[in-house]
Amino acid sequence: MSSNKYSKLPTIDAEGNIIQLEKATVMQEENIVLRDINFKIGGGEMVYLTGKVGSGKSSLLKTLYGEIPFSGTAGKVCGFDLSKLNSYQIPYLRRRMGVVFQDFQLLQDRSVYSNLEFVLRATGWKLKQEIDHRIREVLTDVDMVHKGYKMPHQLSGGEQQRIAIARALLNKPELILADEPTGNLDPDTTDQLMQLLVQINRSGKAIVMATHNYNVINKYPAKTYKCENSMLLEVKEQEIELTSL
Repeated sequence: MSSNKYSKLPTIDAEGNIIQLEKATVMQEENIVLRDINFKIGGGEMVYLTGKVGSGKSSLLKTLYGEIPFSGTAGKVCGFDLSKLNSYQIPYLRRRMGVVFQDFQLLQDRSVYSNLEFVLRATGWKLKQEIDHRIREVLTDVDMVHKGYKMPHQLSGGEQQRIAIARALLNKPELILADEPTGNLDPDTTDQLMQLLVQINRSGKAIVMATHNYNVINKYPAKTYKCENSMLLEVKEQEIELTSL
């Protein structure tokens, strides 16, 4: 058995939802960013969040991983009740999901391997052999198995984002939250990263990805929601095609 005592899979509700928000409100300090949100994501589903800068995409993701307090009728993520979430529970919630940021957020003073080892040890892994095996697994998943000795500054932006995705996969989450993960990448590297995320999604992990890149959404279609005028609205496929023209 793995030494990771947090490896139990997230609890999906009876309807198969790994995220469920009802009449939720997203606040930034005293300002309402989004209101009356009804949002359900099933296990293994892929969903895009789009909208202008400042429209609420990142704030919604922050609500899902507990950085912004939840307000609403009901909110559950990975089996956690957001309305009852306290500071003690937040680290446990985050151990049951993976988060990928636009700016990678790798520790610059240590190698790729040490970045990943740091996360595993912080989340309860103790046995060196199991840690080595898990790091090799996730680096293989993102086609970076021979880069473990590198420092982050020795990697390209696309390679650093692959390591960030590997980090998100370490504790075998059922949900990945990705906040503009291709925002700092060129088109070819963006395409490679999207192929990787689609592959991860097809392995059974739910992905919620914030992006303003409609070319990505058109090439790798999935259910899409738009943050606009403080509302979260589902976008039809034909609307996405018109927006990208």
